[in-house]
Amino acid sequence: MFEGQPKGLFALALANTGERFGYYTMLAVFVLFLRANYNLDAGWAGEIYSDFLMLVYFFPLFGGMLADKFGFGKMVTLGIIIMFLGYLLLSVPLGGNTVALLVMLAALVLIGFGTGLFKGNLQVMVGNLYDDPAYADKRDAGFSIFYMAINIGALFAPTAAVRIMEWAQGMGVSVNDSYHFAFAIACASLVLSIAIYYVFRPTFRHTEGKTSKQVAQAAEAAPISKAETRERIVALCLVYAVVIFFWMAFHQNGLSLTYFADEYTVKSVSGVESMAFDVTNLVMIVFIVYALFSLFQSKTSRGKLISGLVVLASAAVLVIHYTHQTGAVEISAPIFQQFNPFYVVALTPVSMAIFSTLAKKGKEPSAPRKIAYGMLVAAVAFVVMMIASMGLLPPNQQEQAGASATLVSPNWLIGTYLILTFGELLLSPMGISFVSKVAPPKYKGMMMGGWFVATAIGNKLVSVSGYLWGDLPLWVVWSVFIALCLISFVFMMSIMKRLEHVCK
Repeated sequence: MFEGQPKGLFALALANTGERFGYYTMLAVFVLFLRANYNLDAGWAGEIYSDFLMLVYFFPLFGGMLADKFGFGKMVTLGIIIMFLGYLLLSVPLGGNTVALLVMLAALVLIGFGTGLFKGNLQVMVGNLYDDPAYADKRDAGFSIFYMAINIGALFAPTAAVRIMEWAQGMGVSVNDSYHFAFAIACASLVLSIAIYYVFRPTFRHTEGKTSKQVAQAAEAAPISKAETRERIVALCLVYAVVIFFWMAFHQNGLSLTYFADEYTVKSVSGVESMAFDVTNLVMIVFIVYALFSLFQSKTSRGKLISGLVVLASAAVLVIHYTHQTGAVEISAPIFQQFNPFYVVALTPVSMAIFSTLAKKGKEPSAPRKIAYGMLVAAVAFVVMMIASMGLLPPNQQEQAGASATLVSPNWLIGTYLILTFGELLLSPMGISFVSKVAPPKYKGMMMGGWFVATAIGNKLVSVSGYLWGDLPLWVVWSVFIALCLISFVFMMSIMKRLEHVCK
């Protein structure tokens, strides 16, 4: 899985892991913070949440343009500094007055702009590693590994947010002020991220300094016609149009799915169910998955022995945790956001193995076809939510019902996140790989920025569910996302020949 990849991949992936850990720690509790600290209703909280997500994914367009002119490395460093300032502002408890609200909004703008300089350009640098012919055939696998590393940071984020808030409250800090401790974690994670970046910089330095002049020289060495440039840009824009609706649906994990976890899901679990809410158990499962792959792929007896011992040790930890359980385990809404990154980390080697096997047989789907299948899978995830919501009251009536309200098993959400993750693995790393491969050399930064603009628009549309969350039956809320994902799937399949042509 990791063999034959450029060394710079792992350094860039780890730098991104640190930044994403801080980002998702903040995001895990952000919408709940907005409602608790500023007394906002679901609609307004959703509006601010979606606007922030839009900024985070819209600014990479400008970050890419700046990097095309001044170099990718400079923009990545500047982005981390600006993000740090934004998280620092967000970490200061100022109360819930107008001044505090304005400072919070200013912090969000800084975080969004800093992320715009950092995120897209780091991914362009990853793509540049594979411009070397020695690594060209490993591009898709490389982006899958990179994407997995992002989610390692996201896996621990919800637990970190919940635990630091519990610690702060135990020290006498008010509930509202405890949110700021979670935001402060992001500051520390950025320090770690920039440290990793500069310590391991020699492994990827050749990818970070491409200015517009250098790109132009490279383009002259391997020219493409204006017609081909236009064809590539049009193909990318068509893909962008589709992924808008995937991200609109997928990022419900921080809004309507969090509302569902908070208002409709049981507050405690026991037995086997409770095992899923301890991040240590999830890490043990990840160890088992990777060790099993190593066990079957290792070429030496020593490697097989070590892998087997890791499997046994991890399984033993799970058994010990299960046998030492006492009573029910309380669960809170933010903790559900650990399942998506857990699934990404655990399932990445599985998906890579499947596609590797298909590739050897000449049957691996193209990147555009994987994106289309991702949309179909996302629709299935919300069908599960529709089934889970049958017989439940609309949100406003659920609130009025109080203690007599019906609550459902957390397994509905856990299953939904599993299916959504399958869709994500088909669409997101493959989409980024597609952009890095198809984008004309002169516009690499801008085209990667375009991918994020599509994501930004989708994130803005996330707020739709906030306005639907009230008097409407839940099945109506979920049916909106089912319909949009199915329409997007049909559209992608209708233009598949055109998209696959530019991949050749």
